[in-house]
Amino acid sequence: MATAPNTFIPLPELSKEVAEWVGSVAQLTQPHRIHWCDGSAAEMAQLRNELIAKQELQPLNAESFPDCYLARSHPSDVARVEHLTFICTSKQEDAGPNNIWMAPAEAHQKMDALFQGCMQGRTLYVVPYCMGPIDSPYSRCGVEITDSAYVVINMGIMTRMGRPALERIAADRTFIKGLHSIGELNPDRRFIMHFPEELSIKSFGSGYGGNALLGKKCHALRIASYQARTEGWLAEHMLIVGLQNPQGETHYVACAFPSACGKTNLAMLIPPDSMPGWKVFTVGDDIAWLHPGPDGRLWAINPESGYFGVAPGTSPKTNRNAYEMIRKDTLFTNVARTANNEPWWEGIGAGEPSIDWLGRPYEAKNGPAAHPNSRFTVSAVHNPAYTPEAENPRGVPISALVFGGRRRELAPLVYEARSWAHGVLVGASVASETTAAATGAVGVVRRDPMAMKPFCGYNFADYWQHWLNVGAKLKSPPKMFHVNWFRQNADGKFLWPGFGDNLRVLSWMLDRCAGRAQAQDTAIGYLPRPQDLNTTGLDISAENLNEILSVKSDAWRKEVADIRSYLGEYGARLPAALLAEVDSVEKRLG
Repeated sequence: MATAPNTFIPLPELSKEVAEWVGSVAQLTQPHRIHWCDGSAAEMAQLRNELIAKQELQPLNAESFPDCYLARSHPSDVARVEHLTFICTSKQEDAGPNNIWMAPAEAHQKMDALFQGCMQGRTLYVVPYCMGPIDSPYSRCGVEITDSAYVVINMGIMTRMGRPALERIAADRTFIKGLHSIGELNPDRRFIMHFPEELSIKSFGSGYGGNALLGKKCHALRIASYQARTEGWLAEHMLIVGLQNPQGETHYVACAFPSACGKTNLAMLIPPDSMPGWKVFTVGDDIAWLHPGPDGRLWAINPESGYFGVAPGTSPKTNRNAYEMIRKDTLFTNVARTANNEPWWEGIGAGEPSIDWLGRPYEAKNGPAAHPNSRFTVSAVHNPAYTPEAENPRGVPISALVFGGRRRELAPLVYEARSWAHGVLVGASVASETTAAATGAVGVVRRDPMAMKPFCGYNFADYWQHWLNVGAKLKSPPKMFHVNWFRQNADGKFLWPGFGDNLRVLSWMLDRCAGRAQAQDTAIGYLPRPQDLNTTGLDISAENLNEILSVKSDAWRKEVADIRSYLGEYGARLPAALLAEVDSVEKRLG
């Protein structure tokens, strides 16, 4: 039961369930000491100082980057490890072909053998946290046990961590159990196991964010997606952004894009000068929890309280809000340093690297100065586009859901789904094309349904059916759209300018939601006509505009055949309604 604010009760005594679990983990891992995290500023400062003393954290230039620090991870531990990430359900078919499966008993046995005595000589940190506003009925809590102070500091930024979260856990009498140890950072002894039916996670052998910050992808997507299916909501890999037009109307949209498709830039979009009066508010840049509201609309909260963003490419030119946000109170990981002790990465647009991400004097022959997946962790309140609505317990009402991918030729700039079921098909068939620089082959299509391929905690076929079920509960469902900022001409040049000018497309969407905008009816959905988009001040030819608003029937017939083949991999569990939508598109294409 939650205590009165001024009543002191030792943290372990706030929740018997948590204390008993911590005791059993301590017996297994044999730590030198146990520390219950209260989330205070003093605690965070103490942990930073301890890491600085051990030379695991380095203060950066106090004048130009006040209260900023640099951490370096092990060179073998710099990204998520999808091939070592498992979903452990009683039945393999419940995990689906979209996941790597292991039987729960086998997974527990494997992990417990790794955890046996692994914290000897180390501190066991108990990290109670809340995903979402602490007083929101839509939020869910968890406890991460870890032996990494770096993880604790990150969790303190990314979640509502500490005593208030433990008080809520004591009141709710339920929480996600997450057990983590960096182990020996041995890639051969590195696994991330998810037990959706038990609402628990076990992660060993990695200190990298996506593998070690268990509140993020592990809880807020993989476990939460399963939890959401049970409870009737959606846990999605989506940004949430508020858009206010010159008339003062504010609408919120949630958008799902695979990597390298402009997600963070859209979350922090800055309106172009040729569209005065527009304002943009960032609610979240990565994860959305979507709930049917009592008014029949879909409402969303951002379960996170910070950003764990990719540093390379972030600059005043590409994302001014992000760049300004990370100039104070930021934890950098695996970036380079300049001679005057400022963080540096490829694409920053100024300065020169002196020390690379491995701590060596920078030499171009050694590769990038900053690791391509180097990161920043920063509180959301530092974003110039931050809105207090991010802490609204009710969440924000969603007017539109947007899916997107990177397609050079096929997908038009934007189209609207005909219905919720058609929109589910649009989301289920999201795909991006690879580039020669990344794979040696251009145009290889990779499906990433709802941008959730690495993150859905159960069978995609059941997930799509759940989407259909949620839609059926909504009296006023949001409209659903697909966007593609990446159409190219024969010379490989982009036809659409992107960045802030994407607001022109979002404006048309919102006018469609309000019944104010026209559209042309096509085989794949509703597209704006060239005159339906605000092109004032836009440098684009009529020819290019017509091209990105066109639908090539022959190419789309092949695409629909590919979609049918992909969905067929999910067998008899595939929702019949989804196949019916494929049939309808195919019929309209002739």
